[in-house]
Amino acid sequence: MTSRLGIIGHPIGHSISPVFQQAALDHLGIDATYQAWEVAPVDVGGFVGGLREPGTLGINVTLPHKEAVMPFLDEVDDWATAAGAVNTIVNRQVNGQPRLTGHNTDGTGFLRALREETGFTAQGRRILVLGAGGAARGVVLALSRESAAGLIIANRTVSRAHLLAQLAADNGIESAAIPLTGHELDTAVQSADLIVNCTTMGMAHGPAEGGSPLDSTQIPSTVLINDLVYNPRETPLLREARLAGAQTLGGIHMLVYQGAASFEMWTGQPAPVSVMLEAALRAMESRS
Repeated sequence: MTSRLGIIGHPIGHSISPVFQQAALDHLGIDATYQAWEVAPVDVGGFVGGLREPGTLGINVTLPHKEAVMPFLDEVDDWATAAGAVNTIVNRQVNGQPRLTGHNTDGTGFLRALREETGFTAQGRRILVLGAGGAARGVVLALSRESAAGLIIANRTVSRAHLLAQLAADNGIESAAIPLTGHELDTAVQSADLIVNCTTMGMAHGPAEGGSPLDSTQIPSTVLINDLVYNPRETPLLREARLAGAQTLGGIHMLVYQGAASFEMWTGQPAPVSVMLEAALRAMESRS
């Protein structure tokens, strides 16, 4: 029997996860399909309950359902609990009964993308995080657990940045919260080893399409810029960083690596990351 996998969201038509996840399944000869399901918020509980059916291995979860699915699961792991969000659900048989477990692979995918694609490790490094939403929370949690030397969180609403700074502090990491513009930001940029953009600024079809949180005159050539926005492939921030001579990493890598972690949970096999990344890049090019 063909097994079932997929992703739920609202809306979901933009997702390229079905492209690269199906490419991985086909590459390894796994008899399974990966689909995208448009699920309205009111229908989340019923849909999650249906995952217990035989043949369903699990799903990915994207906005706006990452928190909403949690009450319908049998177990949520420590990482997802700390992040306050689930992006992966796994259906396993335990004593002959289906059991749904929730996980969050965003942090591990973020760290693995940095390590595998650039050789960067967070331990002992100073890092500036732009934004204080859900993506930033996962990034701050991951960097805190990797023993970064210090984290600065910059956000338009500084009170929200303070909450993330406290999360880092609770994990023993020196931290601070600053505005997303002004002298404090300029100083933080100059002292950072890594800058991670967790805002939606520059995202295609977003409210700040074409915008960048930093320009080339602010960015030192010694810093690594990781923009979690993956559409377009070269965001305005990455373009500014390239003009400044800085090393860059696009958001497509984190997307693929977090998906690879999900794939390994569902199948028990090492994910063919190169196959997944190639399929994701082709999908992005076809939509540009």
